[in-house]
Amino acid sequence: MDTNQTSLLNKQIQELLGNALQIPAEEVTDDLQFGDIPQWDSMGHMEVMISLEEAFGIEITAETIADLTSFTAIYQFIQENSHDQS
Repeated sequence: MDTNQTSLLNKQIQELLGNALQIPAEEVTDDLQFGDIPQWDSMGHMEVMISLEEAFGIEITAETIADLTSFTAIYQFIQENSHDQS
């Protein structure tokens, strides 16, 4: 993945997390993790998972849900599992 694609994916995930957690995208940093903010509780986490599935057309299993507890983990998962249509 080149730098432009990496930057675009980073921004897409930042915006998605911001929307799902109902916070400004600027507050979503690379080191944000589950529990760091009140909005990223168990209900917020499920909203994030649903949003990821819809936005990237991927299936997230129960086991994977437990692993995707940080921006970095989500970014790596999407990078490895989304199938770019271009």
